[in-house]
Amino acid sequence: MIEDFRRNITHRFASFFSVDWILMCAVFLVAAAGMVTMNSFVGSNFQFEKQLLWVFIMTFFSIGISFIDFRFLRRTGVLVALFASSCVVLLVLLGFVTATKGAESWFKLGGVSFQPSDPIKVILILVLAKYFSRRHIEIANIRHILVSGVYAFIIFGLVFLQPDFGSAIIMFCIWLGMVLVSGINKKHLFAVFLIGALVFGGLWVGVFKDYQKNRIMNFIHPLADIRGTGYNAYQSTVAVGSGQILGKGVGYGTQSRLKFLPEYETDFIFAAFAEEWGYVGVMLLFVLYGVIIWRVLANAVRGATNFEILFGCGVAILFISHFLVHIGMNIGLLPVTGVTVPFMSYGGSHLLTEFGAIGLLMGMRRYSRPAHKDSARNEIVGVGA
Repeated sequence: MIEDFRRNITHRFASFFSVDWILMCAVFLVAAAGMVTMNSFVGSNFQFEKQLLWVFIMTFFSIGISFIDFRFLRRTGVLVALFASSCVVLLVLLGFVTATKGAESWFKLGGVSFQPSDPIKVILILVLAKYFSRRHIEIANIRHILVSGVYAFIIFGLVFLQPDFGSAIIMFCIWLGMVLVSGINKKHLFAVFLIGALVFGGLWVGVFKDYQKNRIMNFIHPLADIRGTGYNAYQSTVAVGSGQILGKGVGYGTQSRLKFLPEYETDFIFAAFAEEWGYVGVMLLFVLYGVIIWRVLANAVRGATNFEILFGCGVAILFISHFLVHIGMNIGLLPVTGVTVPFMSYGGSHLLTEFGAIGLLMGMRRYSRPAHKDSARNEIVGVGA
């Protein structure tokens, strides 16, 4: 009886410490920065209240799933089923869903909207992690780069056709980042970029819609049409620059509060934050994101097998891609694509994806490499596929 009680207590303590509390604290602080930025401080504040509820639920969701043993995700059959289901869902979106703001990206049930392309990013990471973990020794063979590219291109194409250019770009970044992490010949890397340039040229000629071309042209000539297609990017750069060193103060951002800056709770929340908090606040925000990436990679390197390591690297690439693209379009270095910034922008779909990803990662942390050397050996020699 005493021995059973002792084992139960030990197990509970082990489960408690399997949660990366440094990571969770950094995530919560970033989420809090986002909620403060979107809070109007006067009258009804639907978005702030809903975001607060989402963050509360997703925090417990992330911690809850971290207690699950996710080794079943190494099975090829499970990942094939997830990949096929993702393709079916994206096809349903294209065929049966009414476009919202020009894109067929959302399922709507009553007052709740859900964007499937967000969690599908994590499924793509899992599929690529499985593929590369079994072939890391011969990854220099360009055949594996091309095959993995086919997996990514299927998802990329279905998302692009919605059209959701921002999410499609993130899908490409995930694939490219995981190829680079897995190891690639420099000649093959050059070939990948050459193919990418040719594909982009083809998309520009035959696929891109006029508004997508206008966004890219506004990036090249940012002041050409600031009252029309370049308005959002111009107002965003004004907001960032007007924050100066210490910012205008919380609740005193004129660009966002007076509605000059559109979508400041989502696509341009960094610009709204920079206006109110200034350079000092932005640097603190960057430090918090640095802590998040550091902890994700720290958990990744402890993976029991190459699959867990590559999954953790993929999650880091996902966060970095969203962060860089969002910041880039907010300060005029990249075209406006509607990409959210992790844990900070308003919305439940991307929060579910981000909190779910770190929950998966912390779940994998429970059977880290020191306790499972045999599993790592089997992964290398190809046993137990």
